[in-house]
Amino acid sequence: MPEQWNNFFLMVGGGAAALAGLIFVAMSINHVIIIQNTTHKNRATNMLIGFTAVFMASGFALIGNQYLEVLGVEWLILWLIATVLFISGYVRAIRSGMSSIGLNPLRLAGGTICYVAEVIGAIFLILGYSVGLYIAAIAIIILFAFLISGAWLLMIGIYEDRAK
Repeated sequence: MPEQWNNFFLMVGGGAAALAGLIFVAMSINHVIIIQNTTHKNRATNMLIGFTAVFMASGFALIGNQYLEVLGVEWLILWLIATVLFISGYVRAIRSGMSSIGLNPLRLAGGTICYVAEVIGAIFLILGYSVGLYIAAIAIIILFAFLISGAWLLMIGIYEDRAK
């Protein structure tokens, strides 16, 4: 069954790596503005963590001859860490009050739901249910939308800070 997923994980893993690279370049070009603004710093960190987690999850999925239960354990650890980092970064960004662009409960809830769905998918895999792959795949696709829109909000925030 996992072999049927190779192309999916090659696509999302490669896309995540490429997008993480673009975020890193954007951060490098605008590092002064990002470092000075807690919201920008946490948003940039969250984007990198999200894309890195997708890349790593894809890498784990592509390891040959591994049982779904083992993949589930790998994913569970990865996605639990990513979930905690996402929520804590978002909360720090909100508390800083430096930039409110895109900081709203809907984005926090949507992103959190995606990360929690990844954890749920991992638990299903640990229990031996391949439906966990479907749950994780759908969550990854939706998470990509949140990550890309978050990157866009980062760029808008940087632009507004430069305009000031």
